[in-house]
Amino acid sequence: MDAARAINHHADHRGFAGVTGVLCGLVFLLVGRAKARLAADTAQLSSADHVVDVGCGPGTAARVAARRGARVTGVDPASTMLRIARLVTPKRAPISWRVGTAEALPVPDGSATVVWALATVHHWQDVDKAVAEARRVLVPGGRLIAIERQSPPDATGLASHGWTLQQAESFATLCRDTGFDDVSVAERGDGKGSVWVVSGTRR
Repeated sequence: MDAARAINHHADHRGFAGVTGVLCGLVFLLVGRAKARLAADTAQLSSADHVVDVGCGPGTAARVAARRGARVTGVDPASTMLRIARLVTPKRAPISWRVGTAEALPVPDGSATVVWALATVHHWQDVDKAVAEARRVLVPGGRLIAIERQSPPDATGLASHGWTLQQAESFATLCRDTGFDDVSVAERGDGKGSVWVVSGTRR
């Protein structure tokens, strides 16, 4: 596999539905906590924040954000994932769950202070449109954060669901071109837990 593969190299993924979706959702409940904490730390969340969690899955990161005082909108194209999220989330949590995609976020213009996508950008159908959509819903000074597992250029199968350094840098360049400042690419973790963190601030 070429190191220059597209940022969204798994855009043809069939998604999560039915029994398979439920099983995947239960697995995601167990494996997403470290990325969720990293995203919340990177965003330095407070009670003043409204987080839009793009591709929220069963809601692990949304619940982390809510526990830190933020209001959250969890967006996912899979109704199966959102059903699990609703079942395991306390009703008092300041989280709303919405069916939607990265390219068409069901959120008003300039209503979010943080938009994050944890291990989902590599599935987006149209990355250019999705980054522009993130900019639309963010307030000036709002933060976009993308976290993807580190993936070697020759990875196949499950190991390829992530980014090479070149892909992370390509996403950072797209963010700059779309109207984000202070865009950075950072490496976090070690070994199998290593991830790329791309973040930027809306102009």
